[in-house]
Amino acid sequence: MKHTLFKIGMLITLLVSSLSVTAQAAQYKDIIYARPDGLALGLDIYVPENIDKPALIVQIHGGAWRFGSKDGGVPMEFVDHAYAVASLDFRQSTDAPFPAMIHDIKAGIRFLRANADAYGYDASKIAITGASSGAHLALLTGVSNGHAELEGNLGDYPGTSSDVQAILSYFAASDLTSILSQSTPFGLSVREPALELLLGSLPEDNEELAILASPVYLVDADDPPLLLLHGDMDPQMPINQSLQMLGAYKAKGLDVSFDPVHGAVHGGPGFFDAEHLASALEFLDRTIRQ
Repeated sequence: MKHTLFKIGMLITLLVSSLSVTAQAAQYKDIIYARPDGLALGLDIYVPENIDKPALIVQIHGGAWRFGSKDGGVPMEFVDHAYAVASLDFRQSTDAPFPAMIHDIKAGIRFLRANADAYGYDASKIAITGASSGAHLALLTGVSNGHAELEGNLGDYPGTSSDVQAILSYFAASDLTSILSQSTPFGLSVREPALELLLGSLPEDNEELAILASPVYLVDADDPPLLLLHGDMDPQMPINQSLQMLGAYKAKGLDVSFDPVHGAVHGGPGFFDAEHLASALEFLDRTIRQ
């Protein structure tokens, strides 16, 4: 009953505020956090004004692992609701194959945690989020806390933790060994060339690497809370990918929720309408705001 009343209250608040709320935020752009092979990797930080030490969400952009940038898809809705957001660039699969991008993301988190006081947010608890391939990378980062092979040694803060304390996933890939068999013909036309660039081959030709790149195989009893959102009409990313992740978490007795977005395809405004934004905010409030 308490959960229901909270959600109703959150929905009312969002419906009223969504017409006019625009975050007033301090913006710090193009901060270099690592230079792998001489390539300068930057991040942007958005810190809501008049909020003392807001909690931090790290955004990982999508783009089939091969395009996109930190400027795209930044969830400013969370800044509107008093969270700091950092969005970072990482090596694309056209720059270097997996696991280079995970090494970059973890270096970015170490930088953000080490420099929290300088930018004015609270990095004692960090959530990570993303959509599509960005959500796959967010999932993989989140379930590989302490994983030596995926940690890497980039950046100036090797002794700082890259752990995250919550994962918010929007229509993620979770099992690269099953994704092609689950895909529609349209999905295959997108996914096969993307996976060949990411892994250097199709998953069936390098199963060991495909498993390492699949979050479902890394889930263990210490993994952070997870909220999964996925459109039930997604023609590109099979909804079974989120369901597999849900099952892997449930098998370990972990904190996991699945919030299907009815009628949604691969992205769109439905993921941030009042109902689903309320679900995400409730999750973030109880995992990293406390």
